[in-house]
Amino acid sequence: MDELATALGDAGFTDVRTILASGNVVFECELTDVYAVRAEAETALRDSFGYEAWVLVYELDEVREINAGFPFEAEVDGHHSYVTFVSDAGVLAELAALANTAGPDEKIARGNGVLYWQVPKSGTLNSTIGRTMGKKRYKSSTTTRNLRTLAKVLR
Repeated sequence: MDELATALGDAGFTDVRTILASGNVVFECELTDVYAVRAEAETALRDSFGYEAWVLVYELDEVREINAGFPFEAEVDGHHSYVTFVSDAGVLAELAALANTAGPDEKIARGNGVLYWQVPKSGTLNSTIGRTMGKKRYKSSTTTRNLRTLAKVLR
């Protein structure tokens, strides 16, 4: 995470703060367009680490709204509560449609640019969303975070 912060700092982002070992970063920058910020960050990571990097960028206020909009009880014993951030509207529609085929213990709901979901702790990878998210075509436009991680980002 230190190398991640350094790469973004070297690219001109300021007040760079990484959260846990999750790939989440909070920073300041002069760019005001999230697409420009995304492109700049992706270039910095590709140049620093030598691999194809995909970055999703959100204003902190938007992340607060997304977190507050979680439609299920956030803390359910034996379950994980997730938010999948989706930058491609078509991908979001595909993922949201999976609610129709979800297992009985899965909850899936579409939000504004996100997919909210909750599954038993032992079933995340075998859930409808978990199995689907592993496909390569979703890597460049999605990232999933546990609600507890989002709370740490928002501190």
